[in-house]
Amino acid sequence: AVAAMAPCGEAAVLMLLLVLPPASAGLSGYFGTKSRYEEVNPHLVLDPLSLGPGAGGSLPASCAPLQLRAVLRHGTRYPTAGQIRRLGELHARLLRRACPAAAALAAWPMWYEESLDGRLAPQGRRDMEQLARRMAARFPALFAARRRLALASSSKHRCLQSGAAFRRGLGPTLDFGGDEVEVEVNDSLMRFFDHCAKFVALVEENDGAMCQVNAFKEGPEMKKVLEKVASALCLPVEELNADLVQVAFLTCSYELAIKNVTSPWCSLFSEEDAKVLEYLNDLKQYWKRGYGYDINSRSSCILFQDIFQHLDKAVEESKSSKPISSPLIVQVGHAETLQPLLALMGYFKDDEPLLANNYGRQAQRQFRSGRIVPYAANLVFVLYHCDHANASQEEYQVQLLLNEKLLSFHHSNETISTYADLKDYYKDILENCHFKEECELPKVNVTAVDEL
Repeated sequence: AVAAMAPCGEAAVLMLLLVLPPASAGLSGYFGTKSRYEEVNPHLVLDPLSLGPGAGGSLPASCAPLQLRAVLRHGTRYPTAGQIRRLGELHARLLRRACPAAAALAAWPMWYEESLDGRLAPQGRRDMEQLARRMAARFPALFAARRRLALASSSKHRCLQSGAAFRRGLGPTLDFGGDEVEVEVNDSLMRFFDHCAKFVALVEENDGAMCQVNAFKEGPEMKKVLEKVASALCLPVEELNADLVQVAFLTCSYELAIKNVTSPWCSLFSEEDAKVLEYLNDLKQYWKRGYGYDINSRSSCILFQDIFQHLDKAVEESKSSKPISSPLIVQVGHAETLQPLLALMGYFKDDEPLLANNYGRQAQRQFRSGRIVPYAANLVFVLYHCDHANASQEEYQVQLLLNEKLLSFHHSNETISTYADLKDYYKDILENCHFKEECELPKVNVTAVDEL
């Protein structure tokens, strides 16, 4: 009887919510790289300017910050043109279906246009403005008036706009050499992956490199989700594939992140489905940006070395009693900028690689992209000068924050390290990772898998 009603408009959406229980609250932790920043910092839902629990840190009072180097991911963005096209294709297929779920989703207004193509959403500007205000509150001495801010970005519109929004968030009271700090475009650091021929040829443009991702799409876990969604939408299962199901799932994520609403698309998925789709997203991140292939992380060493060159310079200036020429360096890139850098540093590495056939064993994995690089993700190095140090090498100390939470250093399991110890731990990367050589394509004609 319900199916015979062929609901339309708002009534149809209401019908869908009655037929399938709303589930975005249970799904939001599984959106991978399309996750809201609030998923990693839930206290921001109530107060966007809160520094959260344990905001203090463990530094002695005699330590003063000298330099802050932040690598940010852009804020919340719209879907890409390709995702919007696939959503349009799926939406059109539902127009011919009479069952309640399909009819209700067919009546959902398809408001995404291809011209939005990955651009920064208004929420993305708020993400950046609020992040800037929290950073300034956490490090007031560094963000004080008349301190120089060096702002760089990838050439992508969403990153440039995020950089401008970050600057706006610092407000007119801070004088960084005029109201408008120019955002310098620096793709060699923020999009190093585009400039690495070996990565582009053997991973980015090589379908064989994604064999684990493709195998999971055809595997039993995805098959189960596919059959369930096809049944709910009254579609023959052969009319759906993993990519279309993922587009429906990500539409749920976009509506939550961009508009803060529970989309009717969310009602197609249970929490168990969401875990499967998160794993599909994480598999792609793992093999394309994480530990899957060495070149993924090795290509980021140009950025890693640049970070330490600026820290070195600040130490030298401090030792010579000169003013620090670059106390604040903020750079805006992508999930693809941060994920390889964190892999290079050894963070979120599981004992077992992520594979198409070990989904069950990876339930407690460290490598969950939504926890690591949600929208507005940020990795911050803070260099301190400490008076009354017991030894000269303890005079300069470093802290590392990921998404505004202190990260423990691998070499000590502490959240503070002497700068000398940190450099020593990463000595091999700092001295022996040469971007040009790392990224050169092999001269001999080897298969991609052999080389990787």
